[in-house]
Amino acid sequence: MKTLFGRRLPALAAALALLVAPLSGAFAMRVSPMVFEMEASGSSSVARMEVQNVNQENLAFETRVYRLTFDKDGNQVEEPADDKFLVFPPQGVLPPGGRQVVRLQWVGPAVLAASESYYVSVNQLPVEFKPAVADQPAAQVQVVYNMRALVVVAPPGATPNVEAASVTPIDYQAPAPSTDAPVPAKVPGLAVTLKNTGRRHAMMAAFGWRFEGTDTAGQPLRIDITPEELNRAVGTGYVPALGERTFRFPVTTAFGPQPIRLSFVR
Repeated sequence: MKTLFGRRLPALAAALALLVAPLSGAFAMRVSPMVFEMEASGSSSVARMEVQNVNQENLAFETRVYRLTFDKDGNQVEEPADDKFLVFPPQGVLPPGGRQVVRLQWVGPAVLAASESYYVSVNQLPVEFKPAVADQPAAQVQVVYNMRALVVVAPPGATPNVEAASVTPIDYQAPAPSTDAPVPAKVPGLAVTLKNTGRRHAMMAAFGWRFEGTDTAGQPLRIDITPEELNRAVGTGYVPALGERTFRFPVTTAFGPQPIRLSFVR
């Protein structure tokens, strides 16, 4: 029996989309790709990203780098790390429709104990307003955007080793879509903790996830989650090296209290 995830798109904070979902086309700029996997030495220690201006005005931008660490629930801590990468150009101005390739080179340690995660933040800079026209209101508002690409730097040759530490039925409650919207009702869900004992990070949404157990009536239940559904629900399914993360998401059929087995399917 196949049951699918609910079609919930995770919320984006400050236009972040790295670990969760594709970007909306409504932003003033686009950054691609949004996920980089690099290594600490060799040819894979260099990567390239493209910044595109999709606005009708000039786009001024600058780049900043932040080290990113996670706790097991995916809560993140950031600290400045511009010294770990050579970014060229570090800033620029793009005309409407213009594109700029930005080169990233790892200049941190050539030997790492385990993968390290970073954000390369592309920040739109405010520009001077055009002079007000006599018959138009003088008040003007400018919105600037902050786009972030996830960069993971791994030791050459390192591999991940991921297993399910626990799979638990929960009552899942999606966040309200806005501050004035009612809180959605609780639905059946799962809390899945994945543990990675390898020295390399893992992107677990590249696999299908198969859950096998029993439903609340004690009948056999199998739920298959496709990579496409996982990307909508948990993004890349990023699990740090030598660490763990817990993912929570809805399902349409509740599991009972018996043990639930999780396997990963290509």
